[in-house]
Parts: sequence; structure tokens; C-alpha cells
Amino acid sequence: MFDGSLFGIMHALVSYLLQPVVIALLALTAWAAIEVGTLFTERFIGLQRWRKSGAIDELELLAAKRIERTDFLTRIAPMLGLMGTLIPLGPGLAALGEGELSVLTTAMSVAFDTTVLGLLVGIVGFVAGRLRRRWYEQTLSQMEANR
Repeated sequence: MFDGSLFGIMHALVSYLLQPVVIALLALTAWAAIEVGTLFTERFIGLQRWRKSGAIDELELLAAKRIERTDFLTRIAPMLGLMGTLIPLGPGLAALGEGELSVLTTAMSVAFDTTVLGLLVGIVGFVAGRLRRRWYEQTLSQMEANR
């Protein structure tokens, strides 16, 4: 039923994915930190300047772009966290079958760490996106009312 060579190739390919997944997850974590800084700057400085400028079309474009960025964080980071969870579990379970608990412990640690990090970045993206939507809608409404 199972062709060992085919699964061996698939296992080898999947095992090479862990490092890029972790690197991408760390990059998204840095991006989320930058987005938090941008969010506060937007709220207390940027939106007031846009309101005064009256440039509704440019603000709509900027809003769409920034909301899209936070939506990207919200969706991609948890997916990478899940990949980072599942990839080390195969070798970890195989090590359990061979009685190597230290390998299983390391695999479980990596699995849980990537899950938590992916969810954290997703939460930051979700909250930032919701706040941005509300702030941009309020600012655009005020700008249109002042026309």
C-alpha cells in the first residue's frame, strides 16, 4: 500500500521546509512590530494630516494598501505557524518510536513555538486591520462631510 521510496522523497522535501518557514515567520514577526509602530503613528499624526489635506482619493488608496498589508499578516502567519507545527512532528513521532525522547522534546518545542508565534502575529494583524478600517472610515467620513 505504501511505496517507501515515494514517501521518502516527500519526507525529505518537507523536512527542508522547516527552516524557510521559521525564517518567514520571524520576518512576519518583525513586520508585525513595524505595523504596530506605523499604526500608532497613523492614529496620532498621519490621519490628522490627511484630514486637513482633503485628499480623499489618495487616502482611500493608502487605506486599501495598508489594510491589505495587515490582512496579509492575519492570514499568512497562522498558516506558517501551522506548517511549523506539523513539519517537526513527523520526525518527532518517529523518534518516539525509536525511544529517543530528546528528539521528540525538541520537535514538540519547535512545534509549539511556531504555533504560538504564528497566532501572535495573526492576532496583531487582525487587531491592526480592524483598527485601521475603523479609523480610515471615520476619517473619510469626516473629510467627505467637510467637502
